[in-house]
Amino acid sequence: MKAKARAHTNIALIKYWGKRNETLFLPMNSSLSITLDRFYTETSVSFDQEMTKDQFYLNGELATDQEQEKVSVFLSKIRRYTGVDSYARIESDNFVPTSAGFASSASGYAALTAAAVKATGIELSLKQLSMLARQGSGSATRSIYGGFVEWQKGQHEDGSDSFAVPILEQGEWDLRVLAVEVTTQAKKIFSREGMKRTVETSPFYSGWLETIERDLAALKQAIVMRNFTKLGETLEANALKMHATTLGATPPFMYWQSETFQVMEVIQELREDGIEAYFTIDAGPNVKVICEPRNESVIIDKLTQIDTVNHIYTCRVGPGITYLDR
Repeated sequence: MKAKARAHTNIALIKYWGKRNETLFLPMNSSLSITLDRFYTETSVSFDQEMTKDQFYLNGELATDQEQEKVSVFLSKIRRYTGVDSYARIESDNFVPTSAGFASSASGYAALTAAAVKATGIELSLKQLSMLARQGSGSATRSIYGGFVEWQKGQHEDGSDSFAVPILEQGEWDLRVLAVEVTTQAKKIFSREGMKRTVETSPFYSGWLETIERDLAALKQAIVMRNFTKLGETLEANALKMHATTLGATPPFMYWQSETFQVMEVIQELREDGIEAYFTIDAGPNVKVICEPRNESVIIDKLTQIDTVNHIYTCRVGPGITYLDR
C-alpha cells in the first residue's frame, strides 16, 4: 500500500480570500488560478498495519510536532473517506522557493491527497480528489488540475459542491508568470489569520465579495477568447481590491512593502511604453508578473534594474497531479 505523486503550485488570478467554514475550508468566493510548471511537491505515502502512529518526513527530516499533527489530522480524513484504518509513513520533498511567495501548502496537500488515495488502492475521480485536498489547504483543490482552474465555492454546508474544475488545459495558452522576489523575510500576518480578521472586521470586505462574480465572468471570457489585455486588467484589479480589504480591518494591516510598490510602478511604466504586463500579489510582499512570451525578456531586463529585486523565477503554465514510480 504505497504510492508517490507530484503536484504543482498555482497562482490565483481571482483571489480566494475568506472562509465561510473554517473546518471544511469552504470559501466565501469562487477563485481561478494558473497551475505553474516550475514549482512542485513530491510525496510518497506508505500505509503499514504495524505502525502505531503516522510518521511525516519533510525534505528528508522528521517534521516538527506541529507539522506531524496537521498531516496526521488530514490523513485521518482520507482514512475515513476510503475506509483504510492503518497509519502511514509520509515522505514529502518541496521544490518550492517559499521565499518568493509561493506557498507550498497547495502543492503539498494536493500531492499528499493523490499519493494517499492511490496507496489505498481506491480509485477516485479528480473531482473527488480536489474535494479532499481542499480540506488540507484551500488552494490545494486547484492544484489537482493543470492549466487554468476554477475553484467553485459551492453552496452546500457539507462542502459537497465545493471543488475545482478545469477551464483551459496546459498547453492551450502559452503565458509566462514571473515570480519577483523582493524580500525573503517571513510575513507577520499569515494568510489564515489575515483572511479571518478581514472577513470579521473590514467594512470593505462586502464590497470585495460583490465584485467577484463579475471579475470571474470577465476572466473566464478572456481565457476563452485568449484576450490577454482583458485577462491582465481583470486579474490586476482583483488583486488590488483584495489587498484594499486589509486596510479596513481592525487592526488594519498590509502585506506590501516599499519594494512591492517599486515593482508595481515598473510594470505600469512598461504598459505606458507599449509592453503589456500585469501584476498580481498574494498575501505577501512579493509580486507575480503575467506576460506573453514575446515580452518576457524585455520585462525581465527592466525588473532586474530594480536594486531591491533579489531574484526572478520564470514559470510556464503547468500540469496537474502525476503519479511517479515507487
